[in-house]
Amino acid sequence: MRRFLDGLYTASAWLAGLGMIGVLLMVTLTILGRLLGFPVGGADAYAGYFMAGAGFLALASTLKHGEHIRVTLILGMLRGRGRRGLEILALLIAVTLSGFLALYSARLVWQSWSFQDMSTGIDATPMWIPQISMAVGTLVFFIAFLDEFCLELLGKRPAPTEELHHE
Repeated sequence: MRRFLDGLYTASAWLAGLGMIGVLLMVTLTILGRLLGFPVGGADAYAGYFMAGAGFLALASTLKHGEHIRVTLILGMLRGRGRRGLEILALLIAVTLSGFLALYSARLVWQSWSFQDMSTGIDATPMWIPQISMAVGTLVFFIAFLDEFCLELLGKRPAPTEELHHE
């Protein structure tokens, strides 16, 4: 199971990287279009879609690598059971919120598909297509938080590292 989950987080990160390459390609295409005098309709919209997809798909990998910002003002003052209790509470809240985010992201994709919602720009893209990356990214993010929560309950979660040390 561990290998599957780590593979899922890695795959999501790779998809985020491909999204960033998509942004690069769209921006490059737009620049070339301006320089060479050919119109590139919808490239800015697609750059936005790729950027949003990259952001959502990178959430889980970023969490699992400890790169999310943690406010540890209160947590840093606690030790032992108090600290662990607060970690569990914070993770439970995060699981709940990320679960709702994943649920409503999937619901948005479903509604866009059902209502045949189209972008209002020149690209006229069915909106469910770019929204899929948001739904997948938030689902993997939810799974990552659930993974962290279970690891904490089992006592197998590594302690988060403090990046900033004040002397």
